[in-house]
Amino acid sequence: MIYVALLRGINVGGNNMINMKQLKAAFERAGMISVTTYINSGNIIFADQEHSPQELAHLLQEVIAAEFNLQIRVIVRSIAEIRTVIAAIPDSWSNGEQMKSDVMFLWDEVNRESVLDELPLKPGIGTLIYTPGAVLYAVERENVNKSGMTKLVGSPLYRYMTVRNVNTTRKIYDIMLAAEAAGE
Repeated sequence: MIYVALLRGINVGGNNMINMKQLKAAFERAGMISVTTYINSGNIIFADQEHSPQELAHLLQEVIAAEFNLQIRVIVRSIAEIRTVIAAIPDSWSNGEQMKSDVMFLWDEVNRESVLDELPLKPGIGTLIYTPGAVLYAVERENVNKSGMTKLVGSPLYRYMTVRNVNTTRKIYDIMLAAEAAGE
C-alpha cells in the first residue's frame, strides 16, 4: 500500500529542523519501502504492507523522537484517502498570486464535518469544504487577512491539523500515483 506521512510543524521558521535525507534514511531503517520526500516541510511518500495507518503514525512518531529528539505529530494517509481529497478540490483552485488554497489534514479527534462550524471564516469571504480527513479552504489573495482564518493559528483546533497548499497536495498525489504505477 502506498502512503504519505505528513509531519506537523517541521522546518518552519527555523524550528524543529529535520534534514530530509536523514528523515528518508530513518523511515527506511524503520522498514518503510521506496521512501521519497517532497519539499522540506515533511511530506514522505512510502510503501508498507504490514501496518495500519494508525500503527504507522505511531511508529513514525517514535522513530522521529528517537532519531531526531523531536516530538512531531504525524498523519498517515493512504493513496485512496488522498485520492478522495484530490477529487474534492475544485479544479479551479490553485495556490498563487490570485488565490490562496489550502488542505487542512485533520487528526481523528477533529475529523468530522461539524469542524467547519469551529473554523473562524467570516461569511461571504472564502470557501470551506469538508471531505473525509481534510478541510479544503480557498480565498482570493486580496481577502486573506479579511477572511478571519488567520485566527486559526492561535486556536486549540489548529493543534489537530497539518496544512499543505493545494499545489503541494496535488504533487504529493502525483508522486503517490507514480509509486503505485511502479508496483511498490
